[in-house]
Amino acid sequence: MRVFVTGASGAIGTRLVPQLIARGHEVVGTYRSAGSRERLAALRAEPILLDLLDPGAVRKAVFESEPEAIVHEATALADVKFSRNLDRSFVETNLLRTKGTDNLIAAAREAGVPRFVAQSGASFGRYAREGGPVKTEDDPLDPNPVDGMSETAAAIWYLDRAVTEAGGIALRYGAFYGAANDGLLEPVRKRQFPIVGDGDGIFSWIHLDDAAAATVLALEHDGPAIYNIVDDDPAPVREWLPLLADALGAKPPRHVPAWLARRIAGEAVVMMGTDGRGASNAKAKRELGWTPRYPSWRQGFAEVYAKPIGSTATQIPTPA
Repeated sequence: MRVFVTGASGAIGTRLVPQLIARGHEVVGTYRSAGSRERLAALRAEPILLDLLDPGAVRKAVFESEPEAIVHEATALADVKFSRNLDRSFVETNLLRTKGTDNLIAAAREAGVPRFVAQSGASFGRYAREGGPVKTEDDPLDPNPVDGMSETAAAIWYLDRAVTEAGGIALRYGAFYGAANDGLLEPVRKRQFPIVGDGDGIFSWIHLDDAAAATVLALEHDGPAIYNIVDDDPAPVREWLPLLADALGAKPPRHVPAWLARRIAGEAVVMMGTDGRGASNAKAKRELGWTPRYPSWRQGFAEVYAKPIGSTATQIPTPA
């Protein structure tokens, strides 16, 4: 299959391209930044410079590439500076998830591309903060995102709806880890990422390689569909954060009350740390035939961060 991958030079893209090629697919990969062309060529993808917010350019690229499938992995999170208002940090990424998605779907429809898979998110307050701690794809999303997250939540919701209405598959990835420059590592090493309150907020993690493997399998299935792509072990911050610090050789995380974290870091950080919900991967495992190589972040953190790893760029935590 000839696969058109947007964001092919990014965190998950550079894991996805080799897996697609190993599966026997041809890959056309888009990029925007200097140096990415050479990176994609080294991965044996056909590089294309593309602005996804330019509908004419997107149409031209899709028609000239003649793909049989499109995988939309584009974000603008590399080197982004996160603030207490996540919507400000995600302005460009939100445009890629709305206008960029629309441009790709329109081009795919006109060119007759039958398969479309896109990056969505299952973590960081995506699901409604009610009921049990672990949610399935059928559970409601949070109808009232906290201050500083409403635009980002709306953009991801928009992507889910647009992709599935077009007959495609939206993959709700968990929090990524597995790269040498994961954005969470330095704050944890410097004890700048605390346990807020009782640390009850649930995180669902996913190793980048496992996320890529699930994406390859999703291409071989018909839509419309939504899948949570997370590991088997959703866990509260009070459990995973001390173990991550230990894996990094850092001192244990600090504890701060919610009122102080709210004043310093904002409402979104408090919500994620105290009230966020995790996600179940049962549907993806059952329907895609996917089994994560790292079934738990417990194994993954210890193995990945205890030895040198590649420099694939990613930023976490992000409400992907």
